[in-house]
Amino acid sequence: MNSQYNPKTRYLNIYFQIHQPRRLGQFSFFDIGTGRDYFDDGANQIIMRRIAKECYQPTNLLLLKLIKKHPEVRFTFSISGVALNQMEQFAPAVIESFRMLAATGAVEFLSETYYHSLSCLISAEEFAAQVKMHRTKIHQLFDVWPVVFRNTELIYNDDIGRAVNNLGFDGILTDGFSPQSQHHNSHHVYEHTDGNGLRIFFRNYNLSDDIAFRYTQTLTPKKYLKGLDIIPEKENLVTLGLDYETFGEHQKRETGVFEFLEGLIEALAVNKKYTMITPSEAIHLFSPCNKISVKDSISWADQAHDLSAWLGNEMQCDTFDTVKNMEQEVKNMNSAVHLDVWRYLQTSDHLYYMSTKTGDDGNVHNYFSPYASPYEAFMNFMNVVSDFSLRVKTYDHLHIPSESKQRDKENKTFA
Repeated sequence: MNSQYNPKTRYLNIYFQIHQPRRLGQFSFFDIGTGRDYFDDGANQIIMRRIAKECYQPTNLLLLKLIKKHPEVRFTFSISGVALNQMEQFAPAVIESFRMLAATGAVEFLSETYYHSLSCLISAEEFAAQVKMHRTKIHQLFDVWPVVFRNTELIYNDDIGRAVNNLGFDGILTDGFSPQSQHHNSHHVYEHTDGNGLRIFFRNYNLSDDIAFRYTQTLTPKKYLKGLDIIPEKENLVTLGLDYETFGEHQKRETGVFEFLEGLIEALAVNKKYTMITPSEAIHLFSPCNKISVKDSISWADQAHDLSAWLGNEMQCDTFDTVKNMEQEVKNMNSAVHLDVWRYLQTSDHLYYMSTKTGDDGNVHNYFSPYASPYEAFMNFMNVVSDFSLRVKTYDHLHIPSESKQRDKENKTFA
């Protein structure tokens, strides 16, 4: 990519979010205290392998083909640690295909919370621990150190920005929906309100959702480019962010979604008006147009674009507080296995399933949920938490077996 800024060029950052939760099994009140496993890894294996076959592998191969044909194209990925673990365990070929993408130099990997959690609302210590875990995992798998951050579900506010800056990141991505700032423009780079150098990138949620939520076979690359073309010329950095599972999972192959993606990238590659770019490249290319303050949390979820997708009713708030309040007790155990389980229980999907929203938001929540109702999701989760709390309280601190025997025992217990 030409490192010199061209004011007549429309720069385009396309990033993909990849996440699959470690789903819980059915856990009734009568299972509490029986030592039953929490996670349904049989179902998790089936789901991961299906999505790998229908989405991850074919889409990765398509992007590899496009990069070889057009070396100037750029893509960005944010992959949760929970998803990476399942890929390693159930679909290792997907990891290898991401390594192939990384080796091209045309792909950037972002960092996020390892467990795709709301740890930013739990404590600074827990948030930092999960971010460092994820950053290390990305380095181990793909031999790169992420320099740009994407929080779970694009959740952002000023405090999160400070924490991310303190962890050494150069930039952060969030959603372009920001009613708090009348002068906010999603197509410019901003700096954190503290003037600490952290660059803030805002997603164009309308153009992103045209693909992620509103894609139909009538949408062609030519029609989509018209939406990009009407953006004023001086607004020349457009960030598109969408779930990678859009391709082949949410939108099946028969819909033509792969042909759409290939045609769109081909059109962008040959059109001299556009240059594809990664967030780290944008940091070097663009100076921030202004500082910006975001006091109340924003996200990319639901029509409200706030925290209500996870903390919008009493069930969700009670659940979150229960898990949050276990932090010190779990950490004081010095048990890596118990700490890992507690962190898996933080995965935001568990709260998402408990949403009682209706209308379009409710339909989206129901689509992703494995439960018949949000109340069933709540009861199942709280049964698990009650059992886990019991295990924590009865943990034998005085007569701990050798490390290897203890780990074997706990791995069988928690599976």
